[in-house]
Amino acid sequence: MRRDRAGAADDLARASDTGSASDRGPAGDVDPGRHRARPGDAAAAADGAPAGGRGLPAGGRILLRAGAASAWVAPADGGRLASLAVAGHELLVTSADSPYGWGSFPMVPFAGRIRRAELHFRGRAYRLPVTMPPHAIHGTLVDVPWEVSGTPAADAAVLSARLGSPWPFRGRVTQRFRLEPTALHATLELEAEEPMPAWMGWHPWFRRRVEGATGELDLEVHPAVMYVRDEEGIPTGTATPPPPRPWDDVFEGLAAPPHLRWPGLVDLDVESSCRYWVIYDHQPAGICVEPQTAPPDAVHWLPETAVLVEPGRPLVATMTLRWGPGSAGTASARG
Repeated sequence: MRRDRAGAADDLARASDTGSASDRGPAGDVDPGRHRARPGDAAAAADGAPAGGRGLPAGGRILLRAGAASAWVAPADGGRLASLAVAGHELLVTSADSPYGWGSFPMVPFAGRIRRAELHFRGRAYRLPVTMPPHAIHGTLVDVPWEVSGTPAADAAVLSARLGSPWPFRGRVTQRFRLEPTALHATLELEAEEPMPAWMGWHPWFRRRVEGATGELDLEVHPAVMYVRDEEGIPTGTATPPPPRPWDDVFEGLAAPPHLRWPGLVDLDVESSCRYWVIYDHQPAGICVEPQTAPPDAVHWLPETAVLVEPGRPLVATMTLRWGPGSAGTASARG
């Protein structure tokens, strides 16, 4: 029998106050977020026991738990966060026809589009794969396997991936996850083996509808400026006051971290060291709130110093998803 909404909110409040352990996974899914099925995923997830060596279940996913929160990390699916559930309530979109449409995936070594899939750096032009015709989008590691570094802990995991072809520069990216009862912390670190342009971030898909909430997801965000996009959907560098939503745009100068609210159930803030944010709210399945170290196509319209990464001077970004019991109603003001 389905619990009523008040009961769901009470469960979350108790979990946040006490940090007590919960053995329940996300409601309705034992191993959510499978973009493509792999043998052993469901069986390993069903009993929650590592079965694949080095602390991994047979399907290659990593289950993190802390209090009433759980998260699945998917090294084989672009190193993404495949699921985030609080008191059994899944907060992320966990499946899509495209690797760009679900979970929370790292965008690296570039975030957003690169115009016409052609990268210009220090007098040379480099062709990149066309992944959103006619452009390249969201880096080169979105749909490739990442390595697991060491043995994952019950509440933490470390992944890494090499940079190389089709990216024309050599380096390594490390991603760290740490789960707490009321927060998930993620860190990206790019170490260059030669000078390169790079900027990065995350692309989380937050569900619009979560069982137990009294309404759809509401987003409160107050950016100071938006950068105008041209006819190809790429920022021009011209700043303007943000218009009313919907948005598929890049912003900076946020007055506070973006605040998401599933009414009566969960409130969540997206905190980040990143200066720029892309907000995408055109799809019925979810809303994307994307912190990134530089805007789309940054190599072509920002100074080189804004995107230059050199050996011994890594690029580092952090993101924290921090939640608590939800309040009734919707946000008092919207961006």
